[in-house]
Amino acid sequence: MPEAKKQDDIKVIATNRKAYHDYFIEETIEAGIELKGTEVKSVRLGHVNLKDSFARVEDGEVFLYNMHISPYEKGNIFNVDPMRDRKLLLHKHEINRLAGYVQQKGYTLIPLKIYLKRGKIKVELAVAKGKKLYDKREAIAKRDAELEIKKKMKEYLR
Repeated sequence: MPEAKKQDDIKVIATNRKAYHDYFIEETIEAGIELKGTEVKSVRLGHVNLKDSFARVEDGEVFLYNMHISPYEKGNIFNVDPMRDRKLLLHKHEINRLAGYVQQKGYTLIPLKIYLKRGKIKVELAVAKGKKLYDKREAIAKRDAELEIKKKMKEYLR
């Protein structure tokens, strides 16, 4: 019998690093995504951009907006609009919970990363609250201080 695969065999395709800078992440949830054939091939090649993308709950369904998937080079007539809205696949109770969060003031749904999990394309969706300018400055100052401390420790230990 062949060796068993790891349970969570995950290959990250794209991340939304700007989201961590612009938002406080409250909660994350894994969702499937509805894609057309050539989009799947393009995503597997890593031709995805999550920058400025967001999700909305509409009529009991969750849709992802502004996610750019480049057209597959060999797809010719089967290629679809790279910026089209894409439906996210979630259970009803998960959608209701997300809808409850989004109705609160200041919360939004942001995709953090898109990845392959056991051959399926998944999106990590986050319930996030926007940061104010002073919060961003504070985060940058904290990161710079930590880098400075690491640098000094490295010099000290030599």
